Amino acid sequence: QVQLVESGGGLVQAGGSLRLSCAASGRTFSSNAMGWFRQAPGKEREFVASITWNGRNIYYADTVKGRFTISKDNAKNTLYLQMNSLKPEDTAVYYCAKAAYSDYTLSLAKSVKAYDSWGQGTQVTVSS
Repeated sequence: QVQLVESGGGLVQAGGSLRLSCAASGRTFSSNAMGWFRQAPGKEREFVASITWNGRNIYYADTVKGRFTISKDNAKNTLYLQMNSLKPEDTAVYYCAKAAYSDYTLSLAKSVKAYDSWGQGTQVTVSS
């Protein structure tokens, strides 16, 4: 079973940037789609971005489109989320997840049910 470990979270001022990393163990990283989700206090976990196994299909939530960039390095078994122009409403615990699929549509990518492995999360706090 794959293990996912996020890092890179922290406290940043509005307008700043952070880069999250998700280190994965196991051979399935390169053959599975991966996603980032976030969860703010009192809210449900929500989709942020996803990337298919070959990087061909990338999806973003409307709230982060144009500000966040998802990427993956199969050689390093690492998933990234570059977050620019951060806003206070981006404050949340960010989770990476491995999909049970190698490729999928946006509707499936946005569903937590499409993912079978999750990291422990990393806190991102954006101050105004």
